[in-house]
Amino acid sequence: MKPIADIFTLLHEPRTVVITTHQKPDADAMGSSLALKHFLSQFGHHVIVISPTNWAAWVNWMPGAKEVIDYDFSKEKADQALDKAEWLFCLDYNAFSRTKNMAAKLESLQCTKILVDHHREPDEKSFTYGISDTSKSSTCEMIYDFIIASGHVEKLTLEVAECIYAGIIGDTGSFRFDSTHAGVHRLVAHLKDLGLKHSPVHESLYDNFLENRLRFLGNTLQNRMEVFYEYNTALIAIPKSDLLKYYIKTGDTEGLVNYPLSIQGIKLAALVIDRDEERKWSFRSKGNFDCNTFARKYFEGGGHFNAAGGHSSDPLEKTVAKFKQAIKENESILQ
Repeated sequence: MKPIADIFTLLHEPRTVVITTHQKPDADAMGSSLALKHFLSQFGHHVIVISPTNWAAWVNWMPGAKEVIDYDFSKEKADQALDKAEWLFCLDYNAFSRTKNMAAKLESLQCTKILVDHHREPDEKSFTYGISDTSKSSTCEMIYDFIIASGHVEKLTLEVAECIYAGIIGDTGSFRFDSTHAGVHRLVAHLKDLGLKHSPVHESLYDNFLENRLRFLGNTLQNRMEVFYEYNTALIAIPKSDLLKYYIKTGDTEGLVNYPLSIQGIKLAALVIDRDEERKWSFRSKGNFDCNTFARKYFEGGGHFNAAGGHSSDPLEKTVAKFKQAIKENESILQ
C-alpha cells in the first residue's frame, strides 16, 4: 500500500470516483464519506457514495445524504457505479468483510483502491494507496488532514465542515473519549473560524429521535442490564422481542453501550442485540482493558483499544453465557 500523499498530484485530473464505507454507517462513516465527496467534487470528479446497507435516519440531514446509494436496496444501480469506478475510496473500514454483501464485488474490482481508516490490523494488501492511523480520533479527522495536507484548504467548505464535525463528535463521544487529543480541538477551532455552527449539528444527531426510543431506553436500563461488580463489568442484552415491541430501527441503539460506563467503578460495558441473522456485540472500556483484543478473542470482532464490536451466531442465551465466562477469565485485568 503506497502512501496516500502520492495521489495529491492526481487530484486535478477528473475521474469517476466511488466512496464506500462499512455496513450500518454511523456519523463518522457517513460524515467522512460525504465530506470527501464534497471535497473531490470541487475538482470536477464524478463522485458517488455507496453504503453497503441502510443507515440511521439521524444522519439524513448531512449535505448529500439523500444521494447515497444503499447497496442492499439498489444493488444493480450500485454495481453499475462500481464497474465504472476509476478510484474506489474505502473509509472507516480496513477489510472488505466489513461491507457485508458488497465485499465480493469490491474485491473483484480492478480499479485503484484507496484506504482511509483508523482501526487496527488493516488488510493493506487489498489497497493501492492509503493511510491507517489508530491514533486518530475518527476517519473524519483523517479526511480533514487529507484536505489540509493536499494543499487545498480553500475547498474546506461549510458543507465539508459540517460532515467532518459530525463524525468527530460521534466518534469522540462529544470529546469525552481518550481519542480526543489536542489536535482535535485545534481542528474544531479551525472549523468554527470558517463559520461552522456546531449546535445544529449536535441537535441533528442527538435530539432527532421518536418517543418510542426513549421508552425503549427506559425499559432497557430497568430490565435488560446486569451489573457484575466483582468484575467491574455491566452487560445489556436485548432480545428480538424488545426491538419489535418498541419499533426499533437502524440507529436507535446507537450510544446505548456507553450508559453503563456512568456507573461508578465500571471498567467494561457490553451490549448484545439479538438480530435476525446474528447477535451483535459492542464493547466499551475505561483504563487498561483492551476491547479490541477481547472482541477478537471471543466474538470474531475487533476495533479500538477502548471501543470494539463483534458478533456471534449462537442464540442470545448462549452468547451471553460465553460473555460471562469470558469476563471470569479476564478477572485480573478487570479488577
